Amino acid sequence: MVNIKEVIIREAKESDREAIARVLLEAYSQYSALLSETFWEEYRNSILDSVNGTRPAARIIAEIDKEIVGSVQLFLSSEAAYGKPELGIHSPIIRLLAVSPSARGLGVATLLIQEAARRSLEFGASTLNLHTSDMMASAVKLYERLGFQRAYDTDIMNGDNLIKGFVLNLHLLQLQQNAVS
Repeated sequence: MVNIKEVIIREAKESDREAIARVLLEAYSQYSALLSETFWEEYRNSILDSVNGTRPAARIIAEIDKEIVGSVQLFLSSEAAYGKPELGIHSPIIRLLAVSPSARGLGVATLLIQEAARRSLEFGASTLNLHTSDMMASAVKLYERLGFQRAYDTDIMNGDNLIKGFVLNLHLLQLQQNAVS
């Protein structure tokens, strides 16, 4: 018998920051072996800095049994998300989607993305953007399954690493959801 646990999606509180940092490091540390020690240390510090940053428009978390098991940050532009106004993204961007390894396979990431999409629609946006790399192959598969398309014009080079842009048409998503209901 499978015990399906209820996942609660909500806005993060100030008191959640330590738990969010823990989930982020649990989730992203799997990539430390694929990166140089220097690059991983910079990436780790950037992740931790984001927990205390003030630029996200929303910090969305997932809880199971009152334990934070996932999080995502929602920004309103490429300037807010990356300090890169030249990317020309003036619609929401999700960053640092993370699910604790103990909660993977429960649909937590999908619920976090759906909530980010819902909030983006509330902001009046027609698209939701994100960036990722080939190193995160399972994440890329999830994004594509959820309807994200490559947005080549928003790709970013981080040293020698290509960070690929993706975009989700929120109006198309809304039409698909309405057709199902």
